[in-house]
Amino acid sequence: MVRLLWLFLLVPIIMVLGLLYQWVGSRYDRRRFLRLGRLVDIGERRRLFMTEMGDGVGPSVIFESGIGATSQNWARIQMSVSEFAHTVSYDRLGLGWSTPAVSERIPSKVVEELRAMLQAAGIAPPYLLVGHSFGGLVARYFAAEYPDEVVGAVLVDAMRTDEWPPVDESQRRLLNRGVQLTQWGVLIAYSGLARLTTMSFFRRSGKFTNLFTRATGGHHVLERLTSELNKMPPTVWPIVAAHWSNPAYFRGLTAHIQGVPGTVMEMLEATPIVGLPVVLLTPGHPKAISDADLRKIGPDAEQLIAEKSGHWVHLDEPELVIEQIREMMTALLSRLSYEAVMGESVSAD
Repeated sequence: MVRLLWLFLLVPIIMVLGLLYQWVGSRYDRRRFLRLGRLVDIGERRRLFMTEMGDGVGPSVIFESGIGATSQNWARIQMSVSEFAHTVSYDRLGLGWSTPAVSERIPSKVVEELRAMLQAAGIAPPYLLVGHSFGGLVARYFAAEYPDEVVGAVLVDAMRTDEWPPVDESQRRLLNRGVQLTQWGVLIAYSGLARLTTMSFFRRSGKFTNLFTRATGGHHVLERLTSELNKMPPTVWPIVAAHWSNPAYFRGLTAHIQGVPGTVMEMLEATPIVGLPVVLLTPGHPKAISDADLRKIGPDAEQLIAEKSGHWVHLDEPELVIEQIREMMTALLSRLSYEAVMGESVSAD
């Protein structure tokens, strides 16, 4: 009886301590990491966290991340590209340090928010868009809808919407499973367990992390995340850990997963990118995109196979992505320089 009483007393105490641990940790994370970028107000109580680097001549290079990724996915590449171009990475609403999402996470909404951020931040067109996975769809939609603001796009294993419709039962189960896991993630993050788990993981102690993920059925997710994380610069690991410890991150991830069917339908109706250079970087292990599907993206779209990469091409072969951005930027600047010279020649005549 006494033991049972102690148990009843101990459980709420542990819960309160967990909530307090999470609250203090979250406040510390924001003080530590928000200074690395800035929050841009886009109206309606929405703010996007943005990081600018470089001041090169020519178009601004805008990085768009995958479905559950933040701007930290681009850290290594952004640092390199900023040596020859002005660059911008950011966290979509619901992810990273940005405010929660208030609308569907589909390309049209994301493009609307991205354009509002760029305008509010005083970053004028033209833009060279670089997008991975879901971010590749955002870049496609942006370039197709606003071609006058875009000078080119590099699509890094953009999500293949042609493989989805109609959403069959197995795909629906997969999406529902993802939603359930992220909803559990919200509760786990509030309790402080997510923070404790990520701290264990990032300190490489690992025992608590492995026990916890096996108990919750998330061990396969951990293995995938570990593989991804090890390809990122160690300097961003504490920031990623802070994101994974935040309940808002899991709510944002839920919203992105729930938006997949809408994203698929929207991209099926998307117009091709016309009159702009487009390069697709496709991993070596799945089949290449067919010529017919390539033409749907854009009549001038080119495909390069990243032989050494999986889905995370920008993490597996960052130099390949950097080189494609550099080549596109060089060609664009050469063309702009030529047009300027020709314009002066015509004026002189």
